[in-house]
Parts: sequence; structure tokens; C-alpha cells
Amino acid sequence: MSQEELLVLIYKKDERAFTHLYDMYSKSLFSVINVLVKNREEAEDVLQDVFVKIWKNIDSYHESKGRFYTWILNIARNTSIDKLRSKNFNNSQKNLSTDNFVNHFEDSSKLADKMDAIGMQEFVKRLKPKCIQIIDLLFFKGYTQQEASDELVIPLGTVKTQNRNCINDLRNYLKV
Repeated sequence: MSQEELLVLIYKKDERAFTHLYDMYSKSLFSVINVLVKNREEAEDVLQDVFVKIWKNIDSYHESKGRFYTWILNIARNTSIDKLRSKNFNNSQKNLSTDNFVNHFEDSSKLADKMDAIGMQEFVKRLKPKCIQIIDLLFFKGYTQQEASDELVIPLGTVKTQNRNCINDLRNYLKV
């Protein structure tokens, strides 16, 4: 089923569309969510929330504003960040056993593995080191632009400009 056919069915709230939507996008969305949340069970819950949001909010998607995949990816990213900032999630993370700490810190630094999970590693490798650093903070670690500015000790405007330029470079590599 093509994306256009899928969208028609989703707009009609055809139940078959939900299954196709899940089959087409669950793996890529889960990998992005899991990179941000860093907890498989929580990531599965977030994935479920993402698909419900996609289903309920399909009327807010407009093809003229961007690609469908970009729209659902933003929903996944924002829902993951919301989860990370939630009080319950933060409290559950405080209760991690000490066995998890070593793996937790090792996993969070493997940018190459994270990018490879969604097939972007080869494209991101082509970017300048500063771009790789900004994309890691903003998209893989869920930092806000202000937090990235503080982390990199550069002005907020510079982060915004470099982020835009880096995304444009990625678009050129992807020919999107």
C-alpha cells in the first residue's frame, strides 16, 4: 500500500489503515524513541502513544507543510521528550539499580549506533564535526536549543543558525 492510499484510509478512520500504518512505520519510530528514552518498556509505551496521537490528530497533517514521515517523526520525538520530562519518568529513573549505571552511560555516548538505527549514519558522517555535535544534542539526546547552547558554550543564535545549516546539508545529501 502506498503512502497516499494509506493517508486516504487514515482520514476515513478505516481500521485496516491503522495496521498498515503500524507495519510501515513502527520499526523506524521505535528506534528513534528508544534512542531518546533509553528504556525498552517505556519506549514501547511511548510508541503506542505516538500511534494513538497520529490516528487522532491526522486532521492536523497538511501535505503542503511537509512530508508525512517528518510529521510522524516529530510526533514521536516530541512525545519522547514529553515522557523524559514527566515527573513519573524522572522518579523511575532515580530508582535505577547500580548495575544499570555503567551500561546507561556507555549507551548514551554511542552516537554512531544511534544514527545507524534509523539508517542515517552514512549521511551524518559527511557533516562537519560541529554539525554532528549539534544534531546529537538536539535530535538524539533531546536537548532544547538553549540547552545545546549552554552545553556547547556558544550563543543561542549560533546554535539555531548552525542547526538550520546542518539540516540543509543533510537534506542535500538525502536529496529531499
